[in-house]
Amino acid sequence: MDTEGNLPEMSFWEHLDALRSVLIKIVVLLAVTMIGFFVAMPSMFDSVILAPCDGNFVLYRVLSKIASIVPGCPELTTDGYHVGLINIELTSQFMVHMTTSFWLALVFSFPAVIYLLWTFVEPALYPNEKRGARRAFLAGNLMFFLGVAMGYFIVFPVSLRFLADYHVSELVPNQVSLDSYMDTFLSLIFLMGLVFEFPLVAWMLGKMGVLHRDFFSKFRRHAVVALLIVAAFITPGDIFSTIVVFVPIYCLYEMSALLVKPAPAEEE
Repeated sequence: MDTEGNLPEMSFWEHLDALRSVLIKIVVLLAVTMIGFFVAMPSMFDSVILAPCDGNFVLYRVLSKIASIVPGCPELTTDGYHVGLINIELTSQFMVHMTTSFWLALVFSFPAVIYLLWTFVEPALYPNEKRGARRAFLAGNLMFFLGVAMGYFIVFPVSLRFLADYHVSELVPNQVSLDSYMDTFLSLIFLMGLVFEFPLVAWMLGKMGVLHRDFFSKFRRHAVVALLIVAAFITPGDIFSTIVVFVPIYCLYEMSALLVKPAPAEEE
């Protein structure tokens, strides 16, 4: 062990062997987790993934109560509401079963995957770098799962409710395919998980001296417009749905500003 407390230097091939061992563990972990989700998928699909198709979904009930109390809010029916799905491809149901099991395994194994990669890079870090990496690891996982939760409980149901009920003409009925539903479901939920990593990215850039707090105050008005556009793109619905998505995204912007230090000139 050297004077810095790190492990002795390893040769290139020793590093390669250590990395290969970590990658094998990651593959085995993902495979086992995927098999578990594959077995549990039929019951999970009905009770979790398809839950936003039913009018009894928790967000719909909350919005229905708000609409009954606050004047001007659009009415939201819950009783008898249901979005039916159809399958038009022979292999779709099997492929959805496989791909959904994989993506769920990847998401829920993500903390363990990052930890395994951490065991590979940890010996090369100084003590202060290890402390910062641990905090970033915990914060990154927490924010990612908060984003996934928001995508599942708010963003996707709002988008589904609007798009499934939208008609360019009453003569054209909506028939939502299984593939279309799952593509939107997975993309919106994972997108929100990534969006919630923005404060962590801002903190890391601040630590590197690339980003300072005055950036957020200088471009706040531009950010409001940009985030409104992002919220409207994520939920192409009415203004109420856009605001429901915009508010937490804007809170992430302000949180990022608090995590970044002022510019050196401002500290003098």
